[in-house]
Amino acid sequence: MTSRPLLHLVPSRGYSPDFLTPAEGTTDPDAAVDMILSTSPARLRSDMALLGAERKLPSWATALASGVPAARRGLGRALRHYHRQALHPYWTQISASVNAERALRAKAFLAGGTDRLLSGLHPAVRWRAPVLEIAYPRDGDLYLQGRGLRLVPSYFCREQPITLRDGSLAPVLVYPVSQGVGVLRPHNVAERAGALDRLLGRTRAATLLAIAEGENATGGETARRLGISPASVSEHTTVLRDAGLIQSLRVRNTMRHTLTPLGAELLGRTAPPPVGSLTDVRPPVKAPARMA
Repeated sequence: MTSRPLLHLVPSRGYSPDFLTPAEGTTDPDAAVDMILSTSPARLRSDMALLGAERKLPSWATALASGVPAARRGLGRALRHYHRQALHPYWTQISASVNAERALRAKAFLAGGTDRLLSGLHPAVRWRAPVLEIAYPRDGDLYLQGRGLRLVPSYFCREQPITLRDGSLAPVLVYPVSQGVGVLRPHNVAERAGALDRLLGRTRAATLLAIAEGENATGGETARRLGISPASVSEHTTVLRDAGLIQSLRVRNTMRHTLTPLGAELLGRTAPPPVGSLTDVRPPVKAPARMA
């Protein structure tokens, strides 16, 4: 199975199976695919039945709905192939936009709590406590009943927020990122290295890269790797640490260095979510979230 059959599962308009949006969430693509493939047979049958009611499905989709193991494995290969070909080359830009959105929402929450967070979420969303109203293609009411509402900023959700069809699942609201969306450009290692040199200086940039490649590297190991003196490494690591790009830990008589989340983002590597990022916002218990 290539990526093309996924178009049957995720059409440009209309229903897409809820199981493709796992409630747990993860930033690791392989872990996300594993979550999707662990969907219960009952959930698969239910979601695929809803999809089949709207459009004719190919034979492999019918096999998937029936729980055929080979069909599940084929779906996993298709999802991984799609990520590798269509998303991975642009992952740095996508991640930066999503992380910026999460930081923005965290700042709003810290400044004004749930009211500030939800009132500025998106033009199609209106927060009139305790009800969250969303301009949506279909009418309906979703009552949280104390379960909380998970907010998921999405680079590819461009027009209006969307949610899951099945109200019995953990409530999720996927909404468009509000900034940083533009033309996607493939990650170019040479261009990034050149830009890093111009920003930090060649030797300091090389020091940061060496620390990234040799996680928990000592100053001596970094010096040998770069062919410079330990004193020079100490000078550069002090500047990098003061800038919040690395953190250092003394172990006996050696200093070990590792990237901070900020340093990882600068290099376009996987980094933990920003401190205070919001992935699970809980409005008052039993407050309904209405879609109108």
